[in-house]
Amino acid sequence: MNELATGFPILTLLTVLPLVGAAIALFAGKHARGVALVTSLACLAVALVVWISLPANGIIGLVELHSWAPSLGIEYHLGVDGLGALMLLLSAVVTLMSVDAAHRVHHMPGLFYGLILILESGLFGSFTALNFFHWFLFWELSLIPAFFLIKLWGGPRRGPAATQFFVYTMAGSVALLISFLALFLSTGTKYAPGTMDFGDLAAMAASGALAQMVAAHLGAAMPWLAIGVLAGFAVKVPLAPFHTWLPAAYAEAPSPVTMLLTGAMSKMGVYGLLRIALPIFGVQIAAMRTPLLVLAVITVVMGAWAAAAQKDLKRIFAYSSVNHLGYCLLGIFALAVPVSGAAAQASQAAALNGVILQMFNHGITAAAIFWFIAIIQFRTGGLRGIDDFGGLRKPAPVFAGLMGIVLFSSLGLPGLNSFVSEFLIFRGVFPLAWVAATISILGLLVTAIVILTVIQKVFTGPVPEHWANFPDLHHSERLALAPVIGLMFLVGLAPRLILDTINPTVVNLLAHWRF
Repeated sequence: MNELATGFPILTLLTVLPLVGAAIALFAGKHARGVALVTSLACLAVALVVWISLPANGIIGLVELHSWAPSLGIEYHLGVDGLGALMLLLSAVVTLMSVDAAHRVHHMPGLFYGLILILESGLFGSFTALNFFHWFLFWELSLIPAFFLIKLWGGPRRGPAATQFFVYTMAGSVALLISFLALFLSTGTKYAPGTMDFGDLAAMAASGALAQMVAAHLGAAMPWLAIGVLAGFAVKVPLAPFHTWLPAAYAEAPSPVTMLLTGAMSKMGVYGLLRIALPIFGVQIAAMRTPLLVLAVITVVMGAWAAAAQKDLKRIFAYSSVNHLGYCLLGIFALAVPVSGAAAQASQAAALNGVILQMFNHGITAAAIFWFIAIIQFRTGGLRGIDDFGGLRKPAPVFAGLMGIVLFSSLGLPGLNSFVSEFLIFRGVFPLAWVAATISILGLLVTAIVILTVIQKVFTGPVPEHWANFPDLHHSERLALAPVIGLMFLVGLAPRLILDTINPTVVNLLAHWRF
């Protein structure tokens, strides 16, 4: 895979900056939120610099490469292309949203905001590392603060939810670790260590040498290694049936933490499929394409139906997140097939562009929804049942209007951000896997019913007497939410602002993948 190095270690700076902020926040007491806000804003500024500094041809740029432990095949290897840079932007935006939403933390605020920033550093490291050892450190680093944020500040059932989250994710990590240790041993010789570099492994896979090395050392183990890697990422996304940890974790976590879980951490699994699984195990994934598509369709449809059955707003949108990320999985598994001809290649490119854009769009929209739920909980003493409200648009018209925009974004209304990415996914998937695409449309239909039901029960109808004075958004809340709403319209009306940057990366990725 082609790379373009840089002289200034901007990716290292981006990864270290939240850790510095976290160290300050731990001892800042009541000023910890201010430290976290300043740090998050600085990280967003650096992420924007990374975005505008990408090579125009879609190759990996801003590369930092240093020897770390040569005897173990470990290098300090960083770099990003359009995919990685967009995830850095998403992580920076969602973290800033989370910190802004968490303005009422009174119990150990220094530790709370410090853990938020450590989690942000883990996200940045996961989206920039190009060596498995380095990448795995940050993959695991993000798990630890997330566990304690749920365990210490979550709801009444936070203990079991945090434990389930930790156990599921750790099991996936073990599967990843075993698979990559097998690759490391298989690519080594008596006189030279194996490699953990993603680029080197992808090049070996494309030439067929990797499968031969694994066969020489471990026999017919390559499909099992692919299953291990897929399982590790499937838990994180999550893919059904590995999703059962998610509703409890999202519901019990404090809403600002749920914003990070759904807005950024879930994208680590999709990113891993694109950056690691498909380049290295493309042939094996193509061989398992049909069962993987079945699981993706189940994720889409089941997620929507499960959301429709819920009464708790956080659980509704937890399952809705499963549904929306199922579209990403549908697009990924549909394009994992050898094709010939310009039309089929265009379908693959459309699906992959849609998947990458959907990762960004879902992250922004889902985080915004949970932000509004946090506002509702604060104003009502913690209530979030869909039947607890009614007619809120009368006492709080601005709140109802802005949350309505975000809900319509989740629904996929034309003119808002999610429509573009979902359209591209289905535009690409239909020619490649029309049966899976057709069945998945049920997910779109049920999602529309879910969103409209939420709007009907929360915002329309007669106002209960005890909500007659429900406070509308105050000035600072409107100012905080305005950029997020504006971003949804901007991406929905001018998607080329992102697509023109990620499309060269899409072309480059598809050119190097071997199915």
